[in-house]
Amino acid sequence: MKTHLTLAMVALLAGAPAAFAQSTAPADIPAVGQTRIETETFSRTVPSANRFEIESSKLAEQKNVAADVKDFASLMIRDHTKAGEDFKAALEQSQTTASVTASGPALLPKDQAMLDQLKKLDGGEFQAKYILLQTEAHKQALALFSTYAQSGEDPALKEFAKKTLPTL
Repeated sequence: MKTHLTLAMVALLAGAPAAFAQSTAPADIPAVGQTRIETETFSRTVPSANRFEIESSKLAEQKNVAADVKDFASLMIRDHTKAGEDFKAALEQSQTTASVTASGPALLPKDQAMLDQLKKLDGGEFQAKYILLQTEAHKQALALFSTYAQSGEDPALKEFAKKTLPTL
């Protein structure tokens, strides 16, 4: 089972270079190589990104997609549910004054737009778009978490970012 998931993830990421050649990160996600991100931006982005991963993966479990994709979706739900719990704990210890809750507000517009795209698709079209958006979301999450883990100002959130990076 773990071998299948590993192979599925390798297959997901194999198409990433072509996918990323035509997309740009939203303004609230740090560009690769950016050296600093504000605590408020990190605190606002994490819950929405996490919720997008969970909601899009729940859709994948319901849609007509390959078994490996469904297995990957289940893994995403499990990992991101735990990340949400860990973020909530870090936020409670945080020194930030940002008005953010661990479950976050509604999805940020970019995350809602991606989820809306997925809701309209099924079968092979859904699977291809889900793989593309998951790959893109993980690239953005890696940039966000890596940057904050290196230069974040809030100790509790910085530790959360460091601890979460290996799972991403």
